[in-house]
Amino acid sequence: MRIGVPREIKNHEYRVGLTPPSVAELVAAGHEVLMESGAGGGIDFEDADYVAVGAQILPDAPAVFAAADMIVKVKEPQPQEVPLIEPRHTLFTYLHLAAEPALTDGLIKSGATCIAYETVTSPTRNLPLLKPMSEVAGRMSVQVGAHYLEKEPGGRGVLLGGVPGVAPARVAILGGGVAGINAAQMATGLRADVTIYDINNDRLAELDMHFGSQIKTAYASKSAVEAAVARAHLVIGAVLVPGAAAPKLVTREMLKTMKRGSVLVDIAIDQGGCFETSHPTTHDDPVYEIDGVTHYCVANMPGAVARTSAFALNNATLPFVLAIANKGAAQAMADDSHLANGLNVSEGKVRHQAVAEALNLPFEPWSR
Repeated sequence: MRIGVPREIKNHEYRVGLTPPSVAELVAAGHEVLMESGAGGGIDFEDADYVAVGAQILPDAPAVFAAADMIVKVKEPQPQEVPLIEPRHTLFTYLHLAAEPALTDGLIKSGATCIAYETVTSPTRNLPLLKPMSEVAGRMSVQVGAHYLEKEPGGRGVLLGGVPGVAPARVAILGGGVAGINAAQMATGLRADVTIYDINNDRLAELDMHFGSQIKTAYASKSAVEAAVARAHLVIGAVLVPGAAAPKLVTREMLKTMKRGSVLVDIAIDQGGCFETSHPTTHDDPVYEIDGVTHYCVANMPGAVARTSAFALNNATLPFVLAIANKGAAQAMADDSHLANGLNVSEGKVRHQAVAEALNLPFEPWSR
């Protein structure tokens, strides 16, 4: 199979769909890899590094799309890329379509087979291709939250871990999944006062066993979230409903109860965000203020630590890329129901129920 990797063009996105070690594996399996010139530059790989492991270098994205059978990316296709997608293509990347009606329409019209990293599942009901980026985003959320609590960028002037004689900052983490637990690990490491909120009692028990006395856990009722928001210096939104739009847990009214200079970090912004006042931002202009509260809603947070993120993502995606390349998308999905769960759009139809429901579109399940 001919596998194409265009250079990522989303604002400040430096990751790359395939690293040189991944390309080497695909070439060894008998496939052709077509890299857009400069695609690996954001993580310090030159075109020569890709040529050394057997890739071909093409001058631009149109050339890559025209020559390839499968397109492997990191972020969703940008508006100038969508017209390059053809019915014969298999697109394998993050899509987050529940928050992207225009992109969904474009992919439907393309007729391509579009498999989203974020809805591929595993036998343990996890999301193995979302997990590495959730780990990165969870850890980053505490870093950026601590920074924006500082006075110079407009924060309250609070040190996350406090000092002897001065209480630490209060951190509320909404969601106890992969992103939430990684955020908690970082926040407890900095000696913050951390509470994780979730609606799954079994998960809360697991978190309590994992962290012991380092954190507190609480059931995420509406009243509990209201109280948490009013007390917290830093609120991290880490809620995920696979494929669907994130629920709005924090309302504008709740925001008015927060202390001036507090910070919200919305990890769920790719799925529409879990704060009513959230809207996507970029690494160019990452924050905005509403009612005296700083909002950090960057939609590609892991792109800021591109090298770490690209290798972590490739570790997870490569087995699936190999399966699709070796068998073709239809056979690979027929053989692996978990990969088939990643199918969002094909043959002009929406194939993922949560996406269809979020966008009020017809849902037609895929079958071989």
